[in-house]
Amino acid sequence: MSATQSVTALTGVGDSMAERLARLGITTPEDLLFHLPLRYQDRTRVTPIGETRAGAEAVIEGEITAANVVQGRRRSLLVRLKDATGIVSLRFFHFSPAQQQQLVPGVRVRLFGEARAGSTGLEFYHPEYRLLGRQSTAETASEESLTPIYPTTEGLTQPRLRGLIDQALKRLDEHPERLTELIPEALRARFRLPGLAESLRYLHHPPPDAPLEKLAEGGHPTQRRLALEELLAHQLSLRQIRQRIQHDHAPALPRDGALAARFLTALPFSLTSAQRRVLGEIGLDMARQAPMLRLVQGDVGSGKTVVAAMAMLAAVSGGCQAALMAPTELLAEQHYRTLKSWFEPLGLEVAWLAGRLKGRARLDAKAAIAEGHAQIVVGTHALFQADVHFHRLGLAVIDEQHRFGVHQRLALRQKGEQSVGEAGGLTPHQLIMTATPIPRTLAMSAYADLDVSIIDELPPGRTPVKTVAISDERRPEVIERIREACRDGRQAYWVCTLIEESEALTCQAAEATHEALVEALEGFSVGLVHGRMKTAEKTATMNAFKEGELDLLVATTVIEVGVDVPNASLMIIENPERLGLAQLHQLRGRVGRGSTESFCVLLYHPPLSEHSRERLGVLRESNDGFRIAEKDLALRGPGEVLGTRQTGLVGMHIADLTRDRDLLEPVRELADALLEQAPDAVEPLIRRWLGEDANRYGQV
Repeated sequence: MSATQSVTALTGVGDSMAERLARLGITTPEDLLFHLPLRYQDRTRVTPIGETRAGAEAVIEGEITAANVVQGRRRSLLVRLKDATGIVSLRFFHFSPAQQQQLVPGVRVRLFGEARAGSTGLEFYHPEYRLLGRQSTAETASEESLTPIYPTTEGLTQPRLRGLIDQALKRLDEHPERLTELIPEALRARFRLPGLAESLRYLHHPPPDAPLEKLAEGGHPTQRRLALEELLAHQLSLRQIRQRIQHDHAPALPRDGALAARFLTALPFSLTSAQRRVLGEIGLDMARQAPMLRLVQGDVGSGKTVVAAMAMLAAVSGGCQAALMAPTELLAEQHYRTLKSWFEPLGLEVAWLAGRLKGRARLDAKAAIAEGHAQIVVGTHALFQADVHFHRLGLAVIDEQHRFGVHQRLALRQKGEQSVGEAGGLTPHQLIMTATPIPRTLAMSAYADLDVSIIDELPPGRTPVKTVAISDERRPEVIERIREACRDGRQAYWVCTLIEESEALTCQAAEATHEALVEALEGFSVGLVHGRMKTAEKTATMNAFKEGELDLLVATTVIEVGVDVPNASLMIIENPERLGLAQLHQLRGRVGRGSTESFCVLLYHPPLSEHSRERLGVLRESNDGFRIAEKDLALRGPGEVLGTRQTGLVGMHIADLTRDRDLLEPVRELADALLEQAPDAVEPLIRRWLGEDANRYGQV
């Protein structure tokens, strides 16, 4: 058995079966070994027919006493089966002439299935069965192990899949040397890991006394062994990216004290100690000739943009350009306006580039970037399009990293290498920012290629937002509360959330809500922003709200990040049970940005499930984004918390970052030890678990 051998080497696997297996990611016999069961059935004990109960799964054995095709609402083959304790029926709606010839009176059958109450008494519909001939088989051995139930695909039955896996296991028994144990014995002993082949055999055929509950929870030592190896492969693949990039040459950019001092003097506030600490970490990174790879996490309103601005000034002082990329035009434009107001008084040119910029304006922006006139560039993913060239890109800042995949973030690195100035071939420093706190356990796996800094302090003057959950049956009271706030000169948001993941329906709901609130709040100015409006229209409405021309803004979740209106002190989030905790926390962060006491009303539709009640309770009790993120991870899992674009981690086969979080620290230790003691095992280990995606992270 070899990892390069095709699965067609197995008996009974032709081209069409190989295609079905490929849909499951199985192309080699080794892949079959790593295709683990979802759950197990206990078929090790034959249940007397008289003890079988409706709704229960059971193995039964008996002699066929009658077999007839019956005409009812649906034509079926009805087989009567009897043992010393009772009689049941087997019913087949889909059957072949060969089955009719096999299932005849006098033949003994052993079968497995779920008993149901039917028109003839207890019935088994389409059970799995095997013929035992006509002799008594009281001594016939029952199954010797628990029966695995595998993930499968159309046209591939459980018995067929089990047969193929058994072939792969038999090959493993005959040639154990072909399944390489990549973790050395000394490290397996240090980390108390069972052997790889031993673990796979156990999981495909657990003994009758195996702990089913522990297997169902993924907590058996053999499952943990495989989960740890898979997490190790992902950890090592991300470290390889880091090593590749840090072998590149980056511009050394020590901070220019004079320019930074002018910038800080002009700010209407002082930096917090957390901001200064993180700037120190960034400054040390950027002064080196190896590319910085740093993730800055900070809760809503912690001041990440100022930190990014200071890093950008260091790039400019060193004769380089700095680019900031944001996931949406709304957020990118807000960054552009903020940086322009900060940097233009310092004599710096700030360029803007987004998909909607067309014609002459786009050509001018591209020319300013390529010729180096624009020292600061702000935009969306349009920044890494093929026709955009930088003069000397020294720093790439990426905001809201969870909206981008790893390959997208690496695309800006290529822009530095392709710079048209004398520094072409340099790799820019990378600063990645997120206002969605990522639990430490998840960051250790998801961002193993990055150093992590945390701004864990809010600027003085930020008031904690009081959060309440109210049934939408009390909507009139909530509208009255908005009226009072607006009468007192404050502003409010009303957020309409996703309706069954449909942006179109959500926008329609927002329009209907806007119309209803305009009618209910006569005399007040009510604006509307949603994802299907033209960008210019959205921007104009947002600016009107920011300037205080609108009292209430009805919006979809497009306002999740980046919108800063200090006078807004009330937020209504409709149907909050549809959103994740981290997203609700982000939305709530749009209020409480001034000194006025602020409120967030979670307007839910009753009845709330226990799960939803627990989630909203976390939000009511805490304003700490990191605590909320940990809870979000526990409740929703890593795929949702990271965002679906982080496919490298969401698509794990065996490991589960929530369940296996306690393995992440040992994984880091094991990665260090493996790189030191068995570096030749690293590439094969990554290939085993990531397959064709093994080099995905390092390529764009």
